[in-house]
Amino acid sequence: MTLVKNKKASLKYTPIEYFTAGFELLGTEVKALRAKMGSLEGARVVIRGGEAFIIGMTIPPYQTANTAKNYDSERSRRLLLTKQEIAILASAEAKKGLTIVPLEVYTQGRFVKTRIAIVRGKGKIERREELKKRDAGREMRRILKNR
Repeated sequence: MTLVKNKKASLKYTPIEYFTAGFELLGTEVKALRAKMGSLEGARVVIRGGEAFIIGMTIPPYQTANTAKNYDSERSRRLLLTKQEIAILASAEAKKGLTIVPLEVYTQGRFVKTRIAIVRGKGKIERREELKKRDAGREMRRILKNR
């Protein structure tokens, strides 16, 4: 079940390769995500010291009255990946024009996981063409539905 989705990622980027990763989260963060609180807007993945971290993901406190005073809602969270996956991500991060972006946070059984992708940014022209195709497809479905 999808908990949080990065809606603008599909518009801004062209995905090249997908990965699934676990998180290191606090208990209150898990509760907040299961309540569909959180945002992936502006989030990205970086590789530091042989470990992958997600930066810019916002998870607000589940209950503000019971949250620790030093809680940071935008702290970097470690991703749980294999060494081979981290090596692939590190090489992609080093290449010019590629970045690593989280696409969605979802539950798999009792675990909270994220789907990340190596992506290449789209230009203005590509974005406009995609929006035109989407609008044309929507128009065609509407016309066929009314027949």
